[in-house]
Amino acid sequence: MAFQHSIPKPLVDLNQWFIVSSVILSWILQLQWLLYIPFLAILSGFLFNYNPIMKLGKKFLGKEASAYQPEDAGQQRFNSGIAAFCLGASLISGFFQWTAGYFFFSGMVFLAASIALAGFCIGCFIRFQWHRLQYKYKYKFIKD
Repeated sequence: MAFQHSIPKPLVDLNQWFIVSSVILSWILQLQWLLYIPFLAILSGFLFNYNPIMKLGKKFLGKEASAYQPEDAGQQRFNSGIAAFCLGASLISGFFQWTAGYFFFSGMVFLAASIALAGFCIGCFIRFQWHRLQYKYKYKFIKD
């Protein structure tokens, strides 16, 4: 997904379903290492604008990518940063046998992806509030 302004919604949904499924499998099978797969895919998307899950999913789109509802690539990058951080923290917690941390951080990603699939993007809300705060302080200092 190199340097585009939007991503087709089915690819974003696929990525979220992959995250949710991976976390559930990791919990059920008690195999913490399974989270390395979504972690590396998401980290790759964040660092290199190349998410292998979305790249694979693009091959299965029935129409041109532009025919689908677009999702903002910048927003997806922001969300990927949060997800990569939380999955990384979960993996580190698991490595150090801190079970509560493992479940807390992987649970955060699970909840965020699940809620996004239901229609509300927590990362979008956080980014919006961040930009709103930046705008507020930028123009507050200009007026003074």
